[in-house]
Amino acid sequence: MKSTGLLHHLELYVSDLDRSISFWGWLLDELGYTEYQRWEEGRSWKKRDTYLVFVQTPKEHLQKSYQRRRTGINHLAFHAESKAHVDSMTEKLRQREVTILYSEDHPYAGGPDHYAVYFEDPDRIKVELVAPSSD
Repeated sequence: MKSTGLLHHLELYVSDLDRSISFWGWLLDELGYTEYQRWEEGRSWKKRDTYLVFVQTPKEHLQKSYQRRRTGINHLAFHAESKAHVDSMTEKLRQREVTILYSEDHPYAGGPDHYAVYFEDPDRIKVELVAPSSD
């Protein structure tokens, strides 16, 4: 399979690199990523040909906090192995005191045929973990 058109990498600037590394490092490890790069202002994790990069936002740009409804990225969605994987990760997220979004409709907040957990990273970027529709 050719890689043409697949996501190569995504770079996110974060307000507190240590806090984001703690959150994203755990999550990406759980999803099968491995640490790829490390430098003073950032870290990255890779799975196959795709990697995610997290970089400390420079102080002069920290005034406005992130808001997913402004122009820009709204959320990141990852494939889960199964509904059981979504359930297991939901419990792990709760144990880590991560904010679960749309909890009143969980795990069907995306509709009756969409089994997923929605949650927020430390900067309130929405993250979604979606079970296969055939599960």
